[in-house]
Amino acid sequence: MHPETHLALHHTRAADLRAEADAHRLAAAVGQPYDFRTRLGWTLVEVGLRLASTRPALAH
Repeated sequence: MHPETHLALHHTRAADLRAEADAHRLAAAVGQPYDFRTRLGWTLVEVGLRLASTRPALAH
């Protein structure tokens, strides 16, 4: 591969990676709704598991 072509591809890939890293940083900074949704989701899973579990029979 020609060195200039390789360099151009490298610059393009580096710019893509920088943009992806910036997007990830922004998403992590706004993380509040994701944290709430995660906690809510796990709470619903726990409630569902409790409702679905069978209760032990009482001994007479």
